[in-house]
Amino acid sequence: MSNLPANLRYAESHEWVLDHQDGTVTIGITDHAQAALGDVVFVELPEVGATLTKGQEFGVIESVKAASDLYSPVEGEVIEINEALEDAPETVNDAPYEGGWIMKVQLSDRSLDGLLDADAYQATLSSDT
Repeated sequence: MSNLPANLRYAESHEWVLDHQDGTVTIGITDHAQAALGDVVFVELPEVGATLTKGQEFGVIESVKAASDLYSPVEGEVIEINEALEDAPETVNDAPYEGGWIMKVQLSDRSLDGLLDADAYQATLSSDT
């Protein structure tokens, strides 16, 4: 079973969202996603100021065995990126919910409708096996 913090919301595309309750969120990939990818060697980060549409590709994450597109689970503007990933992309493997976050977004729609709680996300993982 993957590590799934209960305070996060999850997209079926394996991104997590931390709601800061001030109209901003932090986004990264789940423990399940990083484990499936293997050793992460590169993360393509979006540009600060980029406008995201829910479901839109915003970057790519590459590992020694695969490359995977990253999809925005929310709509809004990128206000910060985790520049530390440029020099240490393996942080996504080591701490996917802490230091391995990818970006922070100012929401254009504060609703997180369509995102799953930890139990519902776990159920999607269980049904994939």
